Amino acid sequence: MTVSPPPRRRTLLLAPLAAASACGAPSAPSSHPAGARPRARTQHGIATAQPARVLLTAYDLASPAATAAAVRATLSAWWSRPAPDITLTVAAGPGLYRKLAMPAPDRLKALPAFPGDRLDPRRGGGDVLVQLCGDDAAACARAATRLTARAAGVLTQRWRQEGFLPPRAAGQTPLNLFGFKDGTENPGADELHRWVWNGDGTTYLVYRRIHMAVDTFTALPVAQQERVIGRHRASGAPLGGEREHDPVDLYAKTPQGRYLIPAQSHVRLAHSRLDGGARMLRRGYSYDDGTDDRGLLFLSYMRDPALFVRVQQRLAAADAMNRFLEHRASAVGHVLAAPAPGSAFGDQLR
Repeated sequence: MTVSPPPRRRTLLLAPLAAASACGAPSAPSSHPAGARPRARTQHGIATAQPARVLLTAYDLASPAATAAAVRATLSAWWSRPAPDITLTVAAGPGLYRKLAMPAPDRLKALPAFPGDRLDPRRGGGDVLVQLCGDDAAACARAATRLTARAAGVLTQRWRQEGFLPPRAAGQTPLNLFGFKDGTENPGADELHRWVWNGDGTTYLVYRRIHMAVDTFTALPVAQQERVIGRHRASGAPLGGEREHDPVDLYAKTPQGRYLIPAQSHVRLAHSRLDGGARMLRRGYSYDDGTDDRGLLFLSYMRDPALFVRVQQRLAAADAMNRFLEHRASAVGHVLAAPAPGSAFGDQLR
């Protein structure tokens, strides 16, 4: 629906601001022992390296008469002719299972409403969610056009959104539009089987389109910005630490008895310790749809979307960053497993 221009001045980039929640039990870890890998095949575009561009597209069934067989054939056609240098990731939304009268996965549920949400249904939801990632925005757009053409009569486009990452040195955590490093706390490759992949190779995608009041936030003194986030702007280190990947000490206090990381800081409220250690893989991109609409395309992958709900409930209730953010679109989807050699991708929809 929107196409972001090339990054401009502060349009630096990425990084899912973690989402919120304070109640419910932590998501159960995978049964795979530490260091093991799930044997099931997984889709690209999740644990693979994050390119500079993303194009998100959502589709709805084109007709109430559309059948599961027709949708499976469309998904298989998408998979059979991948675009060069583009990763394709496909997720099925809750509505798809309902409309096709198919049993949905137990963990796939529409997200609840959160305080402060101003969601535009024209920019969120969808029966099928598609993430295309690559280093060339035009190539992503061409790939999306081909997918839409192959889905004619079965799926129709609901919304479309482009995002980008700013240039950065290899191995460096990207910056978000507030100028802070974002993605520092992502699980490592050896932890994905525990927190991201289910045993059958599936996972879940949560998407939020988050408007950021960039000028208002960056006008604050840097020390105040750092207290809102809970990290140092220049290094990315948690307050009280020196390096980006220093452990976050939630109990460290000043000589006056105040928490070094304030009680309402984003880092404290989003910390995995509050969820029994459960973590999500954040793969966010910035978007720039004009001076009045810039922000974050929060893309996160996890074994159970209930984790996102818990985190977002916490953040929505108390995050000091709330005065600078507004959630304007939302979607959730079941990321299908990749097919085994010789089988069709559409057969994963069952």
